[in-house]
Amino acid sequence: MDLALQTPRKRKLSQLLRSPWLRPLNDPDAWEQILGALNPMWSTRDFPARVLAIVEQTADSRTFVLQPGRRWPGHRAGQHVVVEVEIDGRRLHRSFSLSAAPRADRTLEITVKRQPGARVSGWLHDSLRVGDMLRLSAPGGGFLTPDGDDPVLLLSAGSGITPVMAMLEEMHRRGNRSAAWCSCMPVARRRISSLRAPAAARPRLAELQLQVHHSAQAGRFDAGALARWLPHYRDFQARTCGPRALVAEVEQLYRDAGVPQRIRSESYLGRVLPPSAANDLAHRVHCSKTEQVFTASARSSLLGEAEAAGLRPAHGCRIGICKTCQCSKRSGTVENLRTGEISSEPDELIQLCISVARSPLELVL
Repeated sequence: MDLALQTPRKRKLSQLLRSPWLRPLNDPDAWEQILGALNPMWSTRDFPARVLAIVEQTADSRTFVLQPGRRWPGHRAGQHVVVEVEIDGRRLHRSFSLSAAPRADRTLEITVKRQPGARVSGWLHDSLRVGDMLRLSAPGGGFLTPDGDDPVLLLSAGSGITPVMAMLEEMHRRGNRSAAWCSCMPVARRRISSLRAPAAARPRLAELQLQVHHSAQAGRFDAGALARWLPHYRDFQARTCGPRALVAEVEQLYRDAGVPQRIRSESYLGRVLPPSAANDLAHRVHCSKTEQVFTASARSSLLGEAEAAGLRPAHGCRIGICKTCQCSKRSGTVENLRTGEISSEPDELIQLCISVARSPLELVL
């Protein structure tokens, strides 16, 4: 409550409770450190999880099996978590899809591909060991397995396979009657071992169609290829996860068929901006909390431009999913790289990783 709205007695009590003489009793950060020192699983802010096993999937992909503490709220297949790690004294956050459906033993899985030059995925591969602790956010995201008995189409490309793996596991357990899964990847030797799951799932699925598309040999998979492989796609509830260009094509396919409500998507890699005079501009960005000022190119995300200027905004996925980098824009115009929407609304929340400046801005950073 604002002190100005409190009675004198309540204001005096509020000031007393915040007194430095009562520290650490009135310091949440101190209590968090004390509890963490006694037992890492006692965190009150995030959700600690212990590494139970590390499974080699491919030469550059590993699955980390995690056991969260008692406070873990549970998740649904298709959701993601933000993982916090400390590297060289700096806390970094990245978003990873949960690659397993909810289980009776409450274990979680994230499947991480090593990305060249990526600090977090490299650290997870090189430094994380069985018995170590990770800090997780609550699960988030609305990219979920469809409810009901309609046939389900799962389309994954690249790292989009991870939430789809969880969805397939969930569908297997509840006995969906009909499903189709198209998995797109560059070459066969990089196939994640969990692709063998459909064979085990087959007894509980009346019909399961599986298509593995290797783009290095067969070329890029697109909406036309999907329609040829699954002519009755419009009868399926679709869940697509992959590069933005592919996801946008399949969404358009469903719109043209008059059933846009039957598809839900999650994508990565923001929309590529075409070169133009407007995109070559740079704009002044004022950060009201830190009183820092930087210049942002109209062709790069605000997150990247802020980092290039020496700022360290909180961030996770860098692809517009986890919302860790969300902040308030007090004034100015931005463009959303995922949707193409241009907005000049004051005091709106934007995601730095998928927003670019279209005018001078004031951000609460």
